[in-house]
Amino acid sequence: MELADGEVVLRPIKLRDQRAWREVNRRNRDWLRPWEATIPPPGPGGPLAHRPTYRQMVRHLRSEANAGRMLPFVIEYQGRLVGQLTVAGITWGSMCSGHVGYWVDEAVAGRGVMPTAVALAVDHCFRTVGLHRIEVCIRPENGPSRRVVEKLGFREEGLRPRYLHIDGAWRDHLVFALTAEEVPESLVRRWHRRRAQNTSGIE
Repeated sequence: MELADGEVVLRPIKLRDQRAWREVNRRNRDWLRPWEATIPPPGPGGPLAHRPTYRQMVRHLRSEANAGRMLPFVIEYQGRLVGQLTVAGITWGSMCSGHVGYWVDEAVAGRGVMPTAVALAVDHCFRTVGLHRIEVCIRPENGPSRRVVEKLGFREEGLRPRYLHIDGAWRDHLVFALTAEEVPESLVRRWHRRRAQNTSGIE
């Protein structure tokens, strides 16, 4: 499955993306470190966990995708890999929900790449996959990421204290959400309209 809008493309992550993925990730170490999930130290007698290798990560993502619990994408912009977006925690039954996580190359931040990628993923989840609710959980201090969901019209629902282990400690996160009823039109179309209004100076 490949999703595209203009120069922004979402496609499944592949083993052969390793060189490009590592290069972007390495170059953005300082940019990404404050917002990336880390592995907490083990409890008494617990096993010591290590960050997976790239190949281990991709195999895990594929396994979760095949089980219907995840949609792992890389983000391409102008033909090159610039980030990653994953719809994870997909739950069916009476909930039909998932949550979106993402990161992007600092070199293309501010060009509308991330809002476009998130809008593409949400449209796919609501219109094709059949989910009803999408969440994005963001550290309160992460201004750029908060601007992404604000631009797309996500609802802020509240604070989850010490929600995820990030950058070496348990960090609070704000919860933003959309349900399918809140996007009767395409979210990509809504994003284009808001972007055009901001560009033209219309409030």
